[in-house]
Amino acid sequence: MATTPEQLLDGHRPRTDAEAADLARIVPLLAADDPWSRGIPLHLTVSALVVDRARRRVLLRWHERMQGWLQVGGHGDPGESDPSEVALREAREETGLPDLVFWPSGSLVHVAVLPVPASADEPAHEHADLRFVLATGVPDTARPENPAARLRWLPVEEALEQAGEPNLRETLARVRDLLDADAG
Repeated sequence: MATTPEQLLDGHRPRTDAEAADLARIVPLLAADDPWSRGIPLHLTVSALVVDRARRRVLLRWHERMQGWLQVGGHGDPGESDPSEVALREAREETGLPDLVFWPSGSLVHVAVLPVPASADEPAHEHADLRFVLATGVPDTARPENPAARLRWLPVEEALEQAGEPNLRETLARVRDLLDADAG
C-alpha cells in the first residue's frame, strides 16, 4: 500500500521542540509541485536506522560529504513519491541487506531539517529528512555500495556516545527506547 508524505506526517507527533519546529517547516513544503526536487533549497529526503534487534546494534554508514557516520538514506528518484519505498530502496542499495523490514511499524520515528554544505555540483541547501527504523535478521551480510561508503555495526549505546549530530543522537535515543521495549 502506497504511503504519501502527508499521511506519514499526519500521524507523526513531535517529541521535542526542535522536532516541532522542523515539522512546521516541512508541512508547507508538501504543497510544492515536487517536494523531492533537488532544485528547491529545502526538499524531502528519507533515511533509516537499520537495527540488529538480537544484538541491539545499529548500522551506520560513512558519509564522505558530511564527514561522519550517519544512518542510511537519501533522495527520492524521479517519479518516486512514497517515502517508505524510497527508504527501503536506499537502505538496500547502501547496505546490500536483502531482508529489510520496517520495525516496529512503518511509522516515522523522527523528522529533522538538516543543513547540507555546498559541493562542486550543488549549492548549500537543507534536507527535510523523514526517518524510519528498519530491521534485518542477517546483519553479517551487510556490504557497502562502494569502498568509500564504509559500514559498521555498533551497539546502540556506543552509537549514541559517538554520534556527533544532536539530531542523530535523538533518533538513536528513540531507537534505544524501541529496543528496550522490545526486550521487555
